[in-house]
Amino acid sequence: MKKLHILVIALLFTGLKSFAYLQRPDSAAHQTAPLTTNIDTLKQMVRSEMNDTLRSALLTQLAIQYLKYDQLDSRTRRNFQTQALYYTYEALHLYSGMNDTVGLRTSFDNLSKVYRSQHNLIQAKWFAVQSNALARASKDIPGIMSSLLVLANIKMDIKDYTLAMRDLDEALKISKVNHLPQEEVKVQDGYILLYNRLKNYTKADIAAKRRDFINDSLLKSEQQLVAKTQDSVRIKKKASAANRKSTKTNSIKKIASL
Repeated sequence: MKKLHILVIALLFTGLKSFAYLQRPDSAAHQTAPLTTNIDTLKQMVRSEMNDTLRSALLTQLAIQYLKYDQLDSRTRRNFQTQALYYTYEALHLYSGMNDTVGLRTSFDNLSKVYRSQHNLIQAKWFAVQSNALARASKDIPGIMSSLLVLANIKMDIKDYTLAMRDLDEALKISKVNHLPQEEVKVQDGYILLYNRLKNYTKADIAAKRRDFINDSLLKSEQQLVAKTQDSVRIKKKASAANRKSTKTNSIKKIASL
């Protein structure tokens, strides 16, 4: 994937409406958004940083701060989404120039999240597909898994349930082959959502039971590990105490023999 090609397609695909987001937010947008000290500090660092690697990382951190809009009021949420898009596209430009696939994937994921929040599902799906393609190219299993789950959710929003099922089935296969029970839990959550939307409550219940079974197994494994660790600590403490007692006894005997 050529560097310029990525950006040109991304910008053209999002259209004129999305292009508006690429303009630096005006002062009114800054004033309505309750910016934190952390955001202000990051902005100062971006303005003074000339190194593309560090600058792109700072821009991404800024975007991540603005992605925390779920619990905000509608007006502030829109402002945060605008800022998140702006800083993500700025970072994307730099990542493209450096051929940084990890940075590109992060940017694509961020763009997909915002566009989905705005119900711009075509754009959200397109960027999720790009993230998935990069993950597959680099054989990044967690990246493939996460992008498949995002794609499944977007396709459910579009009501393309057949393709959503296909993504979940692939994610399930990957989680089993790579022994990733935590990831399978997320897949089962996806099945629950999908089957509920299809009004197939029997299969939704089966998926919920499978999810709960995995969670219970993980909890038991964690408890066993904690218990084993505690036992190991107790044994070491007991051995240490016995060693100190033995050392003290030998010292007393030595003194007595003098």
